[in-house]
Amino acid sequence: MILTARSIPIRKRLSEVISSQPPDHALYLIRDVLDKQIIDVNGIRVVRVNDLELTNVNGDIYVSNVDIGASGIIRRLGLNKLLRMFESRGGSAAGRVFISWDDVELLASDQPMRLKVPGEKLADLHPADLAEIISDLSRAESSKILETLDVKVVADTLEEVEPDFQVSLIEQMPDERIADVLEEMAPDEAADLLAELPDERGEELLNLMETAEAEDVRRLLKYPDESAGGIMTTEYATVRPHMTVTQVLDFLRQTSGEAETIYYLYVTDDENHLQGVFSLRQLVLNQPLTPISEFMETKLITVGLLDEQNNVAQLISKYNLLAVPVVDDEHCLHGIVTADDALDKIIPTAWKKRLPRLYH
Repeated sequence: MILTARSIPIRKRLSEVISSQPPDHALYLIRDVLDKQIIDVNGIRVVRVNDLELTNVNGDIYVSNVDIGASGIIRRLGLNKLLRMFESRGGSAAGRVFISWDDVELLASDQPMRLKVPGEKLADLHPADLAEIISDLSRAESSKILETLDVKVVADTLEEVEPDFQVSLIEQMPDERIADVLEEMAPDEAADLLAELPDERGEELLNLMETAEAEDVRRLLKYPDESAGGIMTTEYATVRPHMTVTQVLDFLRQTSGEAETIYYLYVTDDENHLQGVFSLRQLVLNQPLTPISEFMETKLITVGLLDEQNNVAQLISKYNLLAVPVVDDEHCLHGIVTADDALDKIIPTAWKKRLPRLYH
């Protein structure tokens, strides 16, 4: 039975009612729930609690649903009769949108609510969806959500928002956690974030990072923000020209888990001079014992470390590339610029993040 009455009758005399003082952790539905925000994980959106539905189950009263639709507001305005009249005449009930109370978890009283889901389910959301959710919340609320997530999930989510917003989201994190997040981010993304911080603050965080990861980021910070060196990533896969298809596949299984892209594989010599490139498609279509030197591309399209970002983007667009290698004057490979990073600042971030990431 759903309770729709304006009041709930009590089947006892007033003299028989025992006074009760709610405990400190008691939840007040009007104060703590009504008109507060929740996160609809299934709908990937932030919504508002317009009303609550109570249910009588064997004499006990339970909160059954959260009303986030227009019908909740109409009821609270005392226009129930008008709503029922409209629906009885064939009108739409589209204003009725409910979320089960079992799927609602409350944060601190001064924070919004979010749907009650296991941490692993929240983490299963695409980072772009999580980024969209936290962008709809205040920065304090967004930080609260990020506190519940695994470091890797936080890193992936931060990569989906602008660096200045990233900075605001990490303000309340302990320095050690920030360093862990930076280590999980792609080096170019971590460099972009640190570039938004004062130099002393950035150096403090770099000193807390693992040496290898910090060195990658420091290398990128040496170059101008909008140069190929500044936007490149150092996470890519390189192989030697004498290797066969089978050897390359075995090598990739063992070593390339952290590469940002393995759609392209780069062939270098012992001094790291770039000699060729081939695609993953070329690799899998050739016979297992075929040396990669027989099918790698040697007419290479490259960019220099100081080439402007606009020029890199135009080159990627002209040749329909998913990534382009970055080399120095001696043709040594320093990194690669992926298509989405090249298009950053040219295409708005919200659009760029919706481009298909075919190179993953």
